[in-house]
Amino acid sequence: MTSIPSMDVSAARALIAANPDVLVVDVRTPGEYATCHIPGAINLPLDQVDAHLNRIVADAGGQLLLVCQAGGRATQACAKLAGAGLSGSTVLTGGMNAWKAADGPTSGANDNDASRWGLERQVRLVAGGIVASSVLASVWWPPARYLAGLIGAGLTFAAVTDTCAMGMALARLPYNRGPRFDAEATLRRLRGGPPAEQATS
Repeated sequence: MTSIPSMDVSAARALIAANPDVLVVDVRTPGEYATCHIPGAINLPLDQVDAHLNRIVADAGGQLLLVCQAGGRATQACAKLAGAGLSGSTVLTGGMNAWKAADGPTSGANDNDASRWGLERQVRLVAGGIVASSVLASVWWPPARYLAGLIGAGLTFAAVTDTCAMGMALARLPYNRGPRFDAEATLRRLRGGPPAEQATS
């Protein structure tokens, strides 16, 4: 298995400061991105990478620094891009969790909005809720315990493969969609074009 290039927060901040051609690509949901992101980052949700893979590979210029909440989704995106022939992508180790823990600068609608949960936290809530409910229900209907086992097996598979079907399903909920994803604006930025608000000036 090919190793995925990664760098820690201090190296990423130095790279961004030293190289203006580095483009930070946030692969979280639009809702997560809108709440808090690295200044200058563009949003390319992981579930949109496959749909636009050929254009991303063709349009991307310069080095890409891929970011998500904890690193898992960015690693998946990096693997997809590398598999399609795009080299030069790097993953931010620890994602936004590490960035904020190191007091990295952030932008967003409300950087301190604790009411919007990240996707990983939502997965823990839903999975934990299903397991707890299944165990409780099994007191009256014993077969319910199999649902708890199924969720446990799914989480184990997610950890081993570094994928999460539940997370991808939750990402499609209106809560996580946030502003409408503008594929054309993102692809324009990948080509080195200006942000959307500057594109018509």
